[in-house]
Amino acid sequence: MSNPKERQAERQAKIDAVFAAHRVKQRRQNLFVYGGFGLLVVAIIVVVTFVITGSIQTRNTTAEAAKSPIAGVKTYPNLTRNHVQTPVTYPQQPGVGGDHAATWTNCGIYTTPVNENRAVHSLEHGAVWISYKQGLSPTDVTTLTALVKGKPYVLLSPNPDQAVAVTASAWGTQLEVPNAGDSRLPVFIKAYAMGPQTPEPGAACSGGANG
Repeated sequence: MSNPKERQAERQAKIDAVFAAHRVKQRRQNLFVYGGFGLLVVAIIVVVTFVITGSIQTRNTTAEAAKSPIAGVKTYPNLTRNHVQTPVTYPQQPGVGGDHAATWTNCGIYTTPVNENRAVHSLEHGAVWISYKQGLSPTDVTTLTALVKGKPYVLLSPNPDQAVAVTASAWGTQLEVPNAGDSRLPVFIKAYAMGPQTPEPGAACSGGANG
């Protein structure tokens, strides 16, 4: 039979073994938690870097494309710029310039048709007008809304008089495209919103009339 000192030593050895096992388990848990957290942080960094890099590349690509001719763009030179009180009928749909209302349409997103004569005045100030035919699918309208949202010199509205799905207009310049996802639309906005064709660069696209 062991003496008290031996029993005490055995007891202490068991206690030490329990604590040692607990420390090993704790280290494994810490490795799992912090290791997993570290992997998560690395994954987040990789994703953020990829998104930022992709965004920069997209902006650079769009900027470079805006310097090149855009396929399908039509130009209409020598347009009059008189302010008139009577309605004006334009040869294009919608109009891209010519005589127009004395008040401009405020740039922004509209879900109902805007006054064409006022919108043409907005073009004179450097706006790009993205118009779409009545009945365009909600998905396409959402795509167009996302495209123009936050852009200061852009109008978006339905146009009951146009047959083409989507039309991008700037002063003296117009592009017709078959769908809202056409890659030329963002390039057109980049090239022509306050672009070199603007007769009155720096003029306001707010403080006028809504719709």
